[in-house]
Amino acid sequence: MRLFQNCGLMPRYVKRLDELAPPEIAFDERRRVFLDDRFGALHLLKPVLDRDADAFLACGNDQAMQRQWAREHGMSGRASLEEILLAQIEHHRTEVFYNLDPVAYPSSFVRKLPRSAQKTLCWRAAPSGNADLSAYGAVLGNFPSILDSWRSKGCRTELFFPAIDPQMEGYGHGDRSIDVLFVGGYSRHHSARAKILEQVAGLSTNWKVVYCLDASRLTVLAESALGRLLPLKKHRRPEAVSKIARPPIFGRDLYDLLGKSKIVLNGAIDMAGNDRGNMRCFEAMGCGALLMSDEGRYPEGMIAEETIVTYKTNDACLERLRGLLAEWNAAQRIASDGRSRISGLYTKERQWASFEMIVANL
Repeated sequence: MRLFQNCGLMPRYVKRLDELAPPEIAFDERRRVFLDDRFGALHLLKPVLDRDADAFLACGNDQAMQRQWAREHGMSGRASLEEILLAQIEHHRTEVFYNLDPVAYPSSFVRKLPRSAQKTLCWRAAPSGNADLSAYGAVLGNFPSILDSWRSKGCRTELFFPAIDPQMEGYGHGDRSIDVLFVGGYSRHHSARAKILEQVAGLSTNWKVVYCLDASRLTVLAESALGRLLPLKKHRRPEAVSKIARPPIFGRDLYDLLGKSKIVLNGAIDMAGNDRGNMRCFEAMGCGALLMSDEGRYPEGMIAEETIVTYKTNDACLERLRGLLAEWNAAQRIASDGRSRISGLYTKERQWASFEMIVANL
C-alpha cells in the first residue's frame, strides 16, 4: 500500500518547528525534525512513524516545508499550497490518501486527486459547519455522535481511534512535581471549562497547579499593559488563572510535562454530546498521569474509578482533587492501571491493522 498522510499544523506549533528546524533547511530534514518531536503522533500511522519507503507524510499548511519541497522539485514559486500537495501525491504515486486536515482540503480537493489515489479517507472529530467531505471514501473519528452528523450529510463513516505513541514509554518514571496540570484552549467560547479552571486555580495556594493555555490574540492583547487601558475586560482571564498560566506546549515538551504531573485535568467542550475521549485523555494516560475528566461515555479502557477519575460538577471536581492529592498513593494506582490498560489497547500495531481493514472494505 502506497500511503500518503497529510496533517495540518497549528500556527503556534509552526513557530516551535521554526525554532527546531529553520525554514530554509531541506524538506526531508524539516520533516525528520517534525517527526522526532512527536507532534500529533497519536494520529500518525505506523508506516509514517516508521519511515516506511511506501509511506509519505506532508504537512500541507506548513509554508516552509511545502515550498522547500516545491523548490527541490522544480515547481514555480507561485504554486499554491494545494498545487504543491497535489504534486506530492502524484510524485509519490499514492494509492491511499489519508487526510488529517480535511476542512482545508475538502471534497473539491479530493476530486482533483490523480487516478492512482483510488482510496481516500479523512479524520474529523469535530463539527465543521458547512464543510463538504462527502467525496472522501470514509470519514474517520472516535466520537459516535459526530460520526452520526457526518453520516447525515451523506458521508460514509468509520469508528477509528488514536494510538499511544511508543515514545511515551520513556516519560513519567520520575518524580511528579506538578500536582494538577491543564493543557488546552481557554477563551470566552469555553464557558464551562473556563469556570472550572478558575475554581481549580484557587488550589494553587496549597498545591502546584500549572496551566499551559492557548489564549487568543485578543486575550494576549487584553492582558498587556496597553490592553489594560482599552475596553477589553471581557477578554481578560481571571487573575487566579492568568497568574499561573504558561504558554501552550507541544511535542516532546508536552510529554515531559505530562510525565511530571500527578493529575491531568480535562474537560470536554460542547461539541460531542456525551461522547468523551479527546486527545488529551490518551496523551495524559500514555504518559502515566491520572486523568480527571468530566462524566460521559468514554472509549474502551477508560473506566471511572478503575483507570480514570470523573466528576459531574465543579464542586465535586474540587472536592475530589483535594482528596486525590491528600491520598496520592491510592490515586497513583489508578493512574498506573490506566497507563497499562490504554498502552495495551491502543497500540500502533492495532491502529494500523484497523486502518488496513477499513481500507480493504472501501
